[in-house]
Amino acid sequence: MKLKTRLIISFVVITILPAVLAGLVVWGVARYQIHVIEQTYGLTGAQYQKFEQSLSTLNQIPEVHDFIISMFIGVVLILALTAMLMILWIYGSLLRPIEKMEIAVKSITEGELDFELHPEKDDEIGQLCQDIETMRRRLKENAEEKLKNDKENKELISNISHDLKTPITAIKGYVEGIMDGVADTPEKMERYIKTIYNKANEMNTLINELTLYTKIDTNRIPYNFSPLSVNDYFNDCADNLASELESQGVEFGYFNYVEGDVKIIGDAEQLMRVVNNIISNSLKYMDKVRPRINLRVKDVGDFIQVELEDNGKGIDARDLPYIFDRFYRTDASRNSSKGGSGIGLSIVKKIIEEHGGKIWATSKPGTGTVMYFVIRKYQEVPIYE
Repeated sequence: MKLKTRLIISFVVITILPAVLAGLVVWGVARYQIHVIEQTYGLTGAQYQKFEQSLSTLNQIPEVHDFIISMFIGVVLILALTAMLMILWIYGSLLRPIEKMEIAVKSITEGELDFELHPEKDDEIGQLCQDIETMRRRLKENAEEKLKNDKENKELISNISHDLKTPITAIKGYVEGIMDGVADTPEKMERYIKTIYNKANEMNTLINELTLYTKIDTNRIPYNFSPLSVNDYFNDCADNLASELESQGVEFGYFNYVEGDVKIIGDAEQLMRVVNNIISNSLKYMDKVRPRINLRVKDVGDFIQVELEDNGKGIDARDLPYIFDRFYRTDASRNSSKGGSGIGLSIVKKIIEEHGGKIWATSKPGTGTVMYFVIRKYQEVPIYE
């Protein structure tokens, strides 16, 4: 029952019910007094009517005074009973839920969010209870998200500190070797300088990755979306990958199953970053003597599906659901040979989602991993003149 309806009923009950009940009491008492008068004075019929018209005589009869007092007491009792019933009803329907809401708001103010506020009825008060409960849940979710972000930020600092410390230590050691004259031949000097250069590049990569992650996390990446021809884009992408991977001794296979001039809407630079990050992650955990990367592009209805397959060591089933989470790393030992801050695949996921797509993976330990992502096709809208 709505609160407005409840108040209208309360008004009707408070104003009309007492009058009706009082009238019934007066009628009942009057009938009783008439009976008493008839019995006491022996008046009946026309005699009683004549007697009733004589107010001065009637007022002098003791029973009349008793009748007036009884009527007054009856009306007072009716009003008191009505008021008591209405108070109980209003308390049960209004005051008790308000007290519960007051306790809930006080708990929220004090930061206590581990409770539930259940509305008792489907009315305005119940809706207010539901709104407070919704606010509590959102505040709790925000608090939990903040704790999660704080934990992840601490983990990020720890990861970056560890991964920066390793190349810095190496650079410091090789520089000290040069200063102490350990690199006493041109060959050693060249090797030391090359190692210092490589370690500096590792540091630069980590810093760039962290900067990119910060921009992605705060939605500050300037995407340049435009229609891209699937065949042209991925053919160029495959040419670049082939020369780069072959220089590293990695076999590369490219398979394009898309026919016609199919287009997608995307940022060419960011999609290339996705491909490079996935391949970089594959090579990081490669354990085969003859490493191989395959790139497949398929037409799957309304989407273009891209597959990147490697023959690396694979990912355990328990780790597979979390590989796109921020800072998640499957190498629990944090072997420095693997490196990375654990945000490469989370960057990939964010970029694909910003393109309106989806990314997932399948893997078989000891055999390899396949990364899939889909991008919706671009449909040109015909213009009618």
